[in-house]
Parts: sequence; structure tokens; C-alpha cells
Amino acid sequence: MDVLDKLMINDIIKDSLNNSISYNEYRDLVVNLVAENSTTGNEKTEALANYTMLNDRRMKRWDKTVKLSEETKTAIESYNKKVTWLVITESWCGDAAHIMPVIHKVAELNDNIDYRIVLRDGNDALMNEFLTNGGRAIPKLIMIDKSSNEVVNTFGPRPTVATDMVNDYKAKHGKLTPEFKEDLQRWYNKDKGQSTIQDLVKLLG
Repeated sequence: MDVLDKLMINDIIKDSLNNSISYNEYRDLVVNLVAENSTTGNEKTEALANYTMLNDRRMKRWDKTVKLSEETKTAIESYNKKVTWLVITESWCGDAAHIMPVIHKVAELNDNIDYRIVLRDGNDALMNEFLTNGGRAIPKLIMIDKSSNEVVNTFGPRPTVATDMVNDYKAKHGKLTPEFKEDLQRWYNKDKGQSTIQDLVKLLG
């Protein structure tokens, strides 16, 4: 990546951070959208509003139930570099509903981690810099070193274990079926955020 590209990406990230919200503000936003039978994003369909309602319930549950081992807590608490975790999402995204509360649980253990959120459809330039296999997949976490403003790593749109499941299924069947998507939701419920936690701890390295 040349210097001009780096400067451009830094400017895009800076603009996005200026428009970002905290996790608690995001949760309030989703609760208000549910009350209005609405959703984030450019499309405002009944189906997406229903997903937003379902995801609000999922996030409520994970906000209360995600647990971290003492060993994991120690690893997170000992991280001593100042970073921003900037996450691109939308309220209707099923994967995000399982992952974002887990990111919050990890980030709140260490003041060096600043967890910020932006919406995909309002941040095209940012999303286009962090595509997954050419697609605008979310949630996408961008890890930024606060001292250098460098992007040091990314995570998402799914934990590694779930990504492998998706890739294996696509290789065999060509696309994800509704049945597989239900299986994936069951996997998230059974996993209880632990695979996401492991991936986030690896980010902190």
C-alpha cells in the first residue's frame, strides 16, 4: 500500500469515527427502532424490521449471559496498547447480534480498548475498504492503533469456527440455505460467544 492509499484510508476512518457511537448508544438505537417497527440501513422492509426485533432480544440475552474465564480476563486486562475497535454493522444482521455484545464484554475489561460503532449503509467508503471476499459482509471490526492511526488487524464477519462452517457448506452446496442459517444460529447459541472471545484475544496478541 502506498503513502497516498494510507492517507486516504486514514481520512476515511477518521470521518467514520467522527460519526461513530458507543455500544450503549447503539443498543438504545436498536430499542427505539423496535418500538417504531423499523430498522437501520437503506432498506426499510417488514422483514428487516422483524430481524431487528429478533436481534434486540438476542443482544439482551447475550448482554446478560456472556461469560469469560479468569484466564481470558487476565489476558485482556494485561493488554497495554491504546486501540480503537471500530465495528461496521446494521441492526438487522443476525451474525452481528451474536457478536457485538461479546465485543462489548471484552472491550469493557480494558480502558485501552475504545469500542465504536458505525452503520454500514451510511459509511460506504469505509465498508469498501474492508470487504470480505469482495462482499460487504458485516459485522466487521477494524482494529486501529491510536498512537499511529494504523490499521493493525481486522475481525469478522464471523468467528473463525463459524467462517469455516460457512465456507465448507458453500463449497459443498454452492450457497447457504435457510436450513443452514438456522443451524448457524443454533451453533451461536451453543457456543455462547466463546469462539468470538478467542478470536478477539488473538487480535490483542
